[in-house]
Amino acid sequence: MSLQNPDDDTDNHAQMESPSYRLPAMDQDFLLGDSTRGVRFLLEYAKAEEALRAWGVRSTIVVFGSARIHEDGPPRHAEWYRQARAFGRIASERGGALISTDGMRDNVIATGGGPGLMEAANRGAHDIGAPSIGFNIRLPHEQEPNSYSTPELTFRFHYFAMRKMHLAMRANALVVFPGGFGTLDELFELLTLKQTGKAPPIPVVLFDEDYWRSIVNFERLLEAGTISAKDLGLLQFANDAEAAWKAFALSEVAIPRPFFSPQQKPLPPIL
Repeated sequence: MSLQNPDDDTDNHAQMESPSYRLPAMDQDFLLGDSTRGVRFLLEYAKAEEALRAWGVRSTIVVFGSARIHEDGPPRHAEWYRQARAFGRIASERGGALISTDGMRDNVIATGGGPGLMEAANRGAHDIGAPSIGFNIRLPHEQEPNSYSTPELTFRFHYFAMRKMHLAMRANALVVFPGGFGTLDELFELLTLKQTGKAPPIPVVLFDEDYWRSIVNFERLLEAGTISAKDLGLLQFANDAEAAWKAFALSEVAIPRPFFSPQQKPLPPIL
């Protein structure tokens, strides 16, 4: 640290060039530092929140699934892709995403924004001109957004926790297609929120019952005493896009639940 003599008649170039003189909002070294992690976390909430409100997105249907599944893959993979695309179209067509009522849209398809089955669901909405959301995540090997989510509703997150919060906070339903670690993580995160009453009682639909029962033995959890019988009721299964839609359409939350009105836009409830 150096002290300058106030009687010195030198210019102040060194002071103005010092990192400490930068405006905090313009200082990337400061903004990306350890002490401002909470600020960055808040910014990831606020930026997506502002865009979603501008589009009047009141509720969503969240679709999870593997990024490794391709339209031209093995027959089973190709069928998963086809069904995810069909569900994206059906949900957007019948759920209210196409219709802006008093500035609000309901049951807008929301995915993790990446390739594979996420792409398929966004593509289904795109097929009929409906908006859809892509909540992408910054990864060491960059995951680029698919080309079917609405550009103004395509976001990139650094923090998984904030990405999950945005996926959960407007969800009217969760439809989970086959996937790996990431899909399992997101599925059990939402199931835990439901089990503990931290999220509304929305339907959780697992697509392809054979796949899910071969991956997770839910009944064994009950037998081991680690979940209760009613916890098994948190899950439903479907084997085609129409059945997945029916599981949602017959639920109580198919009627849009209030989030905010055009006149008054309070912050959403704490999850």
